[in-house]
Amino acid sequence: MAGSSLLTLLDDIATLLDDISMMGKLAAKKTAGVLGDDLSLNAQQVSGVRANRELPVVWSVAKGSLLNKVILVPLALLISAFIPWAVTPLLMVGGAYLCFEGVEKVVHSLHARKHKGDDNARQQRLEAIAQQDPAVYERDKVKGAIRTDFILSAEIVAITLGIVAEAPLLNQVLILSGIAILVTVGVYGIVGVIVKLDDMGYWLVEKSNALAQGVGKGLLFIAPWLMKILSVVGTLAMFLVGGGIVIHGIGPLHHAIETFAAGYGAWGVMLLPTLANLVLGFIIGAIVLSVVNLISRLRQANG
Repeated sequence: MAGSSLLTLLDDIATLLDDISMMGKLAAKKTAGVLGDDLSLNAQQVSGVRANRELPVVWSVAKGSLLNKVILVPLALLISAFIPWAVTPLLMVGGAYLCFEGVEKVVHSLHARKHKGDDNARQQRLEAIAQQDPAVYERDKVKGAIRTDFILSAEIVAITLGIVAEAPLLNQVLILSGIAILVTVGVYGIVGVIVKLDDMGYWLVEKSNALAQGVGKGLLFIAPWLMKILSVVGTLAMFLVGGGIVIHGIGPLHHAIETFAAGYGAWGVMLLPTLANLVLGFIIGAIVLSVVNLISRLRQANG
């Protein structure tokens, strides 16, 4: 009897692990697109800090990201259990905020380009940078990156929860926790490598081996271009992810875009929804920015 019970227990454990493995693989596949956006966004968010503080900043954001997931996983399970209707509206609010941040970055970039040739504006900008406390700048960078990570992490958790919603509670907890840890380690490990590419390049250039020197020079050439590309991709990802979340939450609009895209064949199905997310994400962000600016002006007028 004892042997039979043990075998039954082992069989149950094996079945549980098999189910967890299958659902975990499906969840990882489903969240892969968001992970790409997460990677580009966070690499772009932590750029601009002093070279000797890059890895500490990445580590600080990674710890913040892990804390985000420690909050989000149980919160998602509670919301799913008691008020499942609230998941979509909350995600839509986060998506709109992500779009708002993207438009803010675009406006800031356009404003900087407009005054690029203005010597007075350039001098004022240099003086402002010189007077800024590096510790405060670094802290602001970390806070901004953790805020952005919170929204992306929420979408990853929500996607994973949608896959395991019908599974037993233990499976849900294990898969959500596993995906959360995997995402945090994977994304911030790669971000750490990206921000130190130039240092690796300098280290290799100083080697006596010709191959190492060649690789080092290649890294030094690629690093600044990669950061510029990630800056652009990171901003676009804000519109793609944020717009996609909001559109997905509006059922009729989401289905209308899918139906329209289906009329243009495989390429339409692949490209048109992405383009719609990008354009509508920018529009949503612009609307939120206008509302925020209007409220700010009203407060100043009343103050």
